[in-house]
This record gives sequence, C-alpha cells and structure tokens, in this order.
Amino acid sequence: MQMELIETFLDLCETRSFNQTAERLEVTQSTVSGRIRSLETTMGVRLFQRSRSGTALTTEGLRFEPHARSLRHNWVTALNATRDSAIVGVTMRVGLQHDLVSLAIDRLISQFRGAMPDTAFLFEADYSEQMCVDLMSGAQDVAVLYTPKTQPDLHFETLGEVSYVMVSTNSTRLSDVDPDTYILANYAPAFSANHAALLPQLANVSLSIGQNAAMVDLLTSLSGTAYVLRHSAQTLVDAGTCRHVADAPVIAQPVFVGLNLRNRHRAAYRKLVSILRAHYGNRSGPRRGR
Repeated sequence: MQMELIETFLDLCETRSFNQTAERLEVTQSTVSGRIRSLETTMGVRLFQRSRSGTALTTEGLRFEPHARSLRHNWVTALNATRDSAIVGVTMRVGLQHDLVSLAIDRLISQFRGAMPDTAFLFEADYSEQMCVDLMSGAQDVAVLYTPKTQPDLHFETLGEVSYVMVSTNSTRLSDVDPDTYILANYAPAFSANHAALLPQLANVSLSIGQNAAMVDLLTSLSGTAYVLRHSAQTLVDAGTCRHVADAPVIAQPVFVGLNLRNRHRAAYRKLVSILRAHYGNRSGPRRGR
C-alpha cells in the first residue's frame, strides 16, 4: 500500500473537504479523489460519504482511522530506523503523568530540544493507563508514567522516584489529623498500597482526589490534610496555607519511562531516556520488559 494514500486519507479525516485537502497536500482535487478511490478499492469498502452537506466518514472509515494512524507511525519509525540518532523532521510525542508536568518541565523541554534540535516535540499530560494504550497504538512515542502496564510490544525502565509529603491547614502532628477533614490521595496504585499499609487509620474517608494540582487547589480553598508532591508542599507552607505534618511518613512513588520494544535500543530514544533518568534522579536499573 502506498503511504501517500494513507496520508491523503488522514488529512481528509481532519478537513472533511476534498478541496481543502488538495490545497494542503498541494495536489489537485482529482488527485485526492483518485487516491481515496484507490484506497477504497484496495480495502473493498467505502471510507467516505459525500453529500451536499459535506464529506463524512463512513462506519468503515471510522474504524479504519486509528489503524491508518498506526500505519503512518510505523512507516515513519521504519524510515527513521536507518538513521543513527535524531529523528529529523518528525514530531516526537511525549506523554507525561499529570503530576509530573509541574516538575521543571521547562528544563526538560530545553534538554530534549538541545539534544535533538531537528525534532519537533509534542508534550501531553495524561494518566498511565491511557499512555500505555497510546504507546501500543503508536499515538505516543515515549511516556513518563507511574504505573507500567506490561504488554508484549512495550518496554519499561525505572527512572527514579518522586516524594509525596503530608501537609495540613490545622495539624502539625499525625495524631492530631482528623479523618473527617482528611483528603485521601489516589495518585497511583503503588501510592495507594503504600498509604494503606502506612496509614490504615486514614484509609476510609469521604473524599479522595487523584491529581496533585487538584489536591493543592482543595487545600488552598478548604481546610484539611492531604499528601501532595514535596515541592507543592513547600509552596503551600511558604504561602502560609499549610504546615508540614512533621511525623507523617514520606511516601515515594516510582517513575518509569515506557516506549515501544522496537525502539528501546535506538540511539535517539536512548538519548531521551538518559535525559529523563538524570531529570528524575534514577538510581535503579532497567525494569524487566518484554
């Protein structure tokens, strides 16, 4: 299958206009129509329905779209596999666990761009489960996440860990923390397991939050006690909003990088992993991946 057919199909998925796609691809409208007919003939189904109201994907077209994106991604990856380092002229999609966006992301972006100046980067905040799905489909190239989900085509390595500490608007000792005003953090399964083991008396409360930024907002607007990232805790304390709960245990959350198995030894990806490992202070070796 010619990749220009896939490129034309995906562009038309965005524009829903044969004229606009022709302009964007710098070809004639008849060329766009011919490519779509050729693709439909190859697949044996109609992909678009044209009417006076415009162009719309058929049911078969909707089903094919994610596979077409994966085909394009795999083709670009195959082409770049012959290059030694940087992925020239390609957008590298990097997923970040929501809570990690606030951890000096400007420095991380600067290091990525300095290491690979000919590569465009798209950073997206998400949760671990969705990032693993996106790695499998090819929608993301690299993901920095809390909870790896082992899949045959994915590879994970440990980068390091981040720390969550307890702060409170009204308590400085763990024994004084009121369960009725305690907000339970639900940042990741590993965090929740550690919290349940360390603080069983605070496991059953009426309010739970799964994102550090949302927790900071709640503590700022309401009274209560909760775990937040260490740097967020210091910001709250410096602002006079909260105080450290001095004898509460620090809860460490491991940070992993995930990528497609076929890319784990490629020079460009190893360069990015090295930057991520330094950024998150890794002191561990690779996690066994398949």
